[in-house]
Amino acid sequence: MSKIKHKLVPYWFLLPSLMLYSIWIIAPTIYSFYLSFSDWDGISPRLNFIGFKNYTKLFSDPVFHICLTNNLNWLLIFISVPIVLGLALAISLDRDVKGARILKTIFYLPMAISLVAVNLMWSWIYNPAYGVLNTTLTKVGLESLTRGWLSDPGLVLYCIIIAACWGQTAYVLVLFVAGLSNVPPNLIEAAKVDGASFWDIIRYVILPLLKPVTVIVIIVTVIGSLRVFDIVYTMTKGGPFNSSNVLAVFMFIESFNNYRMGYGASTAVILFFISLAFVVNADSLDSQVRKD
Repeated sequence: MSKIKHKLVPYWFLLPSLMLYSIWIIAPTIYSFYLSFSDWDGISPRLNFIGFKNYTKLFSDPVFHICLTNNLNWLLIFISVPIVLGLALAISLDRDVKGARILKTIFYLPMAISLVAVNLMWSWIYNPAYGVLNTTLTKVGLESLTRGWLSDPGLVLYCIIIAACWGQTAYVLVLFVAGLSNVPPNLIEAAKVDGASFWDIIRYVILPLLKPVTVIVIIVTVIGSLRVFDIVYTMTKGGPFNSSNVLAVFMFIESFNNYRMGYGASTAVILFFISLAFVVNADSLDSQVRKD
């Protein structure tokens, strides 16, 4: 085999995956950019190019601003609560805790359940008539706190985020448990011999060694918070009064419910660039961490 053919062998193995990736990811992304400069309704055979009018209208659309703000709130909560809880649970279960395997199975459970089933379960929990939350509050004498959780514009977004955090914490837990398995036990033992407390070991031994995993967790969490769709659409469809609406749901409704495919595509493009900015910054952070 010649040197050139030998060098081409890896690319032949990559070709099927690259073809599928191009068909299902790259081509639709490019087509979305193309559609964003049109007023296509998704049905008519003709496209009318209107330049940047979709983007001009988008940035002056109050619903878009609500969705963007909701996504940022989602991001701030998602990047703190699941990561902190997942790390705390991972460190706790990594120790010699009685029944640790059973506890790990319980905490991993949200990952094994269908997302649609999870969304329906939390919808039942928040149900104002027979939901577990209102029923429990009534039983313990806190009936004044009961309400329609998913119909309250001031609470609905945070109720959905709590439901999403339940599943995300399990995912973060898995990543941190995998990261902790690579922490050398002799370093922890040496720190204990030197008189380090439990919190000192976490701060000066475990957390520095978990930096690469933490960066991956942050990247995955950021992308997940920006592209969130299923749980919002299943539970509220962005209501009431767009108080729980996010960019992905807004894009879907505009494209397929309101037949404004070009307008929806412009939303997808904005979401793409926001995600890209976070991923590029996270990638540079990952490179810096690996150098350190």
